Amino acid sequence: MKIAVICANGKAGQLIVKEAVNRGLDVTAVVRNENKTVAEKAVIKDLFDLTFDDLKNFDAVVDAFGAWVPEVLPQHSTSLKHLCDVLSGTDIRLLVVGGAGSLYVNPEHTVQVMDGPDFPDMFKQLASAMGSALDDLRTRTDVKWTYISPAGDFQAEGERTGKYILGGEELVLNSKGESVISYADYAIAMVDEIVNGNNIQKRISVVAE
Repeated sequence: MKIAVICANGKAGQLIVKEAVNRGLDVTAVVRNENKTVAEKAVIKDLFDLTFDDLKNFDAVVDAFGAWVPEVLPQHSTSLKHLCDVLSGTDIRLLVVGGAGSLYVNPEHTVQVMDGPDFPDMFKQLASAMGSALDDLRTRTDVKWTYISPAGDFQAEGERTGKYILGGEELVLNSKGESVISYADYAIAMVDEIVNGNNIQKRISVVAE
């Protein structure tokens, strides 16, 4: 299986590449500058400059794009739209490293994590931008997408336990009543979804056991 990981030099991207390589997948890192991942192959190109010719030979494309400061937050939507337009009408799957703020906290799916009184103000703009990008993605019936939300506490330096709980649209807590997962365990869930392809045109979520 051939996969491309876009923005592979980021913390999540590097671990997804590592997990996929360790499982024997044929991995290409897509980066703007020098390839810092364990992938032996790389495409040096900005996400917004990618064309169909760049991605046509892959079975799956992972979008690990991240934007954090206010002036570039709209790029969560514009970057995802660009990738959807490039992959439109093809069988190439698009898997998105998503956010937790848009997960629902009630069965009616009317209240999201980011609506809660305890949600940190510093993350509200980011969560809103990522939520808007997901809303736009849901309209794309022409793309075989999967959006994977991490737990609320997404730990870059957390340990790799090799275990996780798969959830859906609602925030899931583990046996300790926590919503937490490491980047490394998230990478396992991402590669599992790449290999199995069980959730086409769905948002799923993952939390540590």
